Amino acid sequence: MPWFLCVLMLVLAASPARGEEFFGLGGLAQGSSLHDSSYAWQLEYLEKVGEHGAVSLSYLNEGHLPNHHRDGTALTLWVRTTLLEERLSLAAGGGGYLYYDTTAPPGGGGSYVDHGAGGMLSLAATWHTESRWLLRLRANWVKTGASIDTFTTLLGIGYQLDSSPASAALSPAPSREKQTDNEITLFLGESILNRFDSEHGSALGIEYRRGILRYLEWSAAWLYEGESSLYRRNSLATQLWGAKTFFDDRLALGFGAGPFVTVDHHRLPPQESDGRPLAAIVTMTGSWRFDPHWGLRASWSRIVTSYNQDADLIIAGVGYRF
Repeated sequence: MPWFLCVLMLVLAASPARGEEFFGLGGLAQGSSLHDSSYAWQLEYLEKVGEHGAVSLSYLNEGHLPNHHRDGTALTLWVRTTLLEERLSLAAGGGGYLYYDTTAPPGGGGSYVDHGAGGMLSLAATWHTESRWLLRLRANWVKTGASIDTFTTLLGIGYQLDSSPASAALSPAPSREKQTDNEITLFLGESILNRFDSEHGSALGIEYRRGILRYLEWSAAWLYEGESSLYRRNSLATQLWGAKTFFDDRLALGFGAGPFVTVDHHRLPPQESDGRPLAAIVTMTGSWRFDPHWGLRASWSRIVTSYNQDADLIIAGVGYRF
C-alpha cells in the first residue's frame, strides 16, 4: 500500500525551496472511445523543488465511465518554466498512479473493486495572480496495463500556502521539534461502499494523534462505518502521517497510511473474507486551529480490502490538543 504518501511529505518538508500550492480542479474524462466520457475532478498538493522542478501528490476521480468507476492517487515529478515576468508557469510531469476501479466481470455478476498501478503523464499551465490565488489548466493521460486508459482535461483554482519571500525573511524559523503534542478528536460523517450503487451509512470515530518529529505524526483510531443492507464494520486503525502547517500553525495538512483491523463485521460472506480481517487505510486530512487547544479536523479515508468491501470514509469533528 502507498506508504509513499508519508515519505513524500517528509521529502517535501525537507526541501530548501518554498512554494507550497493546493489546487482543486474539475473537468472531463475521456475513455478509449469518443463516446465514453464522464466528469472528472482532482485535488493536488504541489511543492517547488529548486528553480525548475516540483513534486506533487494528487487524488484523481475519473468519474463514471462505462463499467468503470475509477479513482486513484498520483505522485508526479514536474519540470517547470516561467514566462511573462513569472506570472505564467508551464510544466510537464510524469509519475506513478495507484488506482481503485469499481467494475464488473465481462460475463456479468456483482461489482468488485480492482486495485492496480499505472503511469500518468501531465501537462499544466498556471496563471499567478497578484494575490495568493492561482488559475490552473491541466491535462492527464493515464496508462495502465490491466484497466482502461483515460485522458482528463481539468480547470480549477489554487492557493499559495507558503509565505511571500519578504515575510518569510522577516519571520524566524519555527523552533518546535514537532507540530502536534497530543490531540484527541471526535468524528461524525458517512461511509460510502465502493459498489455501483454506492450504498451510504453513518460513521463515527475517535482518534488519538501525537507528533513524533516535526513533519511526522502517528495516530490510532476506532472507526464505526454504520449499518447498511450489505455490512456494518467496527475497526481499529493506526497510521503514520506526513504533515505540515501553514499560516502560523493555524492550518495543518497531512497524508497518512497504515493497517486497518476489523474487530466486528456484519453480513460479510465468509468466502469473501478468506479469514483475513486485516486491510489498509489511506487518508488525507486537514485541520484549522482556532484556539491553542481546540480545532476542527476533516478527514477523507479510503479503506482498501482484499475481500471486495472497499469504502470511502468522510468524517469531520472537533479536536482538543494538550
